[in-house]
Amino acid sequence: MKITFYGHASLGIQVGDINIIVDPFITGNLKAAHIDVNMLKADYILLTHAHGDHVLDVEAIATNTDAVIVSNAEIAGYYAAKGFTAHPMNHGGSWDFDFGKVKYVNAVHSSSFPDGTYGGNPGGFVIEGEHKNIYIAGDTALTMDMKLIPMRTKLDLAILPIGDNFTMDVEDAIMASDFVECDKVLGIHYDTFGYIEINHKEAIQKFFDKDKDLMLLTIGESIEL
Repeated sequence: MKITFYGHASLGIQVGDINIIVDPFITGNLKAAHIDVNMLKADYILLTHAHGDHVLDVEAIATNTDAVIVSNAEIAGYYAAKGFTAHPMNHGGSWDFDFGKVKYVNAVHSSSFPDGTYGGNPGGFVIEGEHKNIYIAGDTALTMDMKLIPMRTKLDLAILPIGDNFTMDVEDAIMASDFVECDKVLGIHYDTFGYIEINHKEAIQKFFDKDKDLMLLTIGESIEL
């Protein structure tokens, strides 16, 4: 499993020859100006919620690739009505895709499209691949529901927001990693704009002091699990 950071909360996940894009907000992010969305490969687009900083480039990527959009029922229905292929899910439900099993789990946030359309309840994804399992929290506060995840799935990586103001901060993300029983964390949703700027060195040290590994990738950088 190869994971590429495209800035903010946007990710590319490659599982074998299958490509997944998560929460594509790239063309609106000046820090990601070197990423060409028209060159991105996607068989699936996973959306945690409907805010503009998570769905901006969905239609462009889906048009280019014919990717299947996977999200809650409201978001899936919104894009299906526009003619895109979508797979609806809801909290607690799972589905076996060709790249692995995906479960849609709780997140505490809000969700509406830029045009004001209701975007359903926000969520996160637990992906169980053939060899590795990951948790994509989406935009969320720290929640006790996270403790349910390791009761079903042993995680190899937790992808957590750390920018504060709109989501968890670093300290809450450390607690979240305890809740999901995963000490390997990829940080997202930070530095894109003023409200969520963080001190990288300080954040990494705080995780290190708790015997945890926080990865802060540069935009376009990848890791392999």
